[in-house]
Amino acid sequence: MPAYYYLIPQLPSLSYNAPLPMTSQAFIDLCKRELSPSDMPLLDLCALDPDTRHVEGPAYAESAPASSSAFIDAWRAWERTLRLNLARYRSLKLKRESGAYGGAGVEPPAYPADAAAAAKAAFAIESPLEAELFLDQARWNAIESMQGLSYFGENAVYAYLLKLRLLERKALFKAEEGFAEYKRLYAAILDGQARLKS
Repeated sequence: MPAYYYLIPQLPSLSYNAPLPMTSQAFIDLCKRELSPSDMPLLDLCALDPDTRHVEGPAYAESAPASSSAFIDAWRAWERTLRLNLARYRSLKLKRESGAYGGAGVEPPAYPADAAAAAKAAFAIESPLEAELFLDQARWNAIESMQGLSYFGENAVYAYLLKLRLLERKALFKAEEGFAEYKRLYAAILDGQARLKS
């Protein structure tokens, strides 16, 4: 298990409420010079949407295949639980059958419990922008928890990249754009319901 005593200390510290100190691409470029050949390919799995398999069928219907990193596997399981629970709450609100969320009758996992709880709490927030920010803070907290005390190992590298991606996402949010997107999505939902009733 390699330790990155040179790479990690030179990185700017990250805080969810601070500006983005570097892009995720700049970090990946830095990692190309420092990471071991076995750790470098795993950066591709450090995504905010970890279901990038492009398989047939509904997203998250099955767990992602195991990687060689327990941290990445835990992150992907956490995000899957969050997304399936969010889909369940949306389906309940739209009065759809349970088979409509997560795909093919997949019951949302209750574990990790903090992911399921974050989905429930976020769904109660009226502002879509505030709900997204709440979810990203929950993601940040989960990443920190999964990283644990591994300050110089590969988990610290993977966590850093995920946090950069969260900060990049957060930087894209603007209140007016969030409200406009909410109105567009809401109109699309209403239109979809009207079509179902016809």
